Amino acid sequence: MASNGMCPSVKNILLLDSEGKRVAVKYYSDDWPTNNAKLAFEKFVFSKTVKTNARTEAEVTLLENNIIIYKFVQDLHFFVTGGDDENELILASVLQGFFDAVTLLLRSNVDKREALENLDLILLCLDEIVDGGIILETNGALIAEKVTSSSLDADAPLSEQTLTQAWATARDHLTRTLLK
Repeated sequence: MASNGMCPSVKNILLLDSEGKRVAVKYYSDDWPTNNAKLAFEKFVFSKTVKTNARTEAEVTLLENNIIIYKFVQDLHFFVTGGDDENELILASVLQGFFDAVTLLLRSNVDKREALENLDLILLCLDEIVDGGIILETNGALIAEKVTSSSLDADAPLSEQTLTQAWATARDHLTRTLLK
């Protein structure tokens, strides 16, 4: 996918629980056209990697012509998938950036319950890391800062605000109009 001088790309980023069920996933490739195909892929990847010891550092595997970089933390399993011609180090930096950002956003309490309670932030993380398969950012601190930043002016156009910021802006405007 990324060979011949093209930009490195990601096929999907998966965050699964300790049973292989979805917590947060984002697909950037048409390799899995249906939801059933996506679920089957997630189950396959989980079953092939669950018995490995990827708790201390990321592991790499090649499954179905896809390079998969993965890491486990408590009851969460982080996966980044790229084509078999992708650079493993680049995919590993995407995984590490995602993991670092999630760790910062969940205040080092990286577990399924906390992840589900902050699912909006994790999904925003995915949007900040990769767009349409193209890697935008791999620095976890910058990703977390972009997701949580409230430095945008309240008068900034809604198109330049994150969903959380847009809700906060709307709430502030409603509060001001009701209190007048």
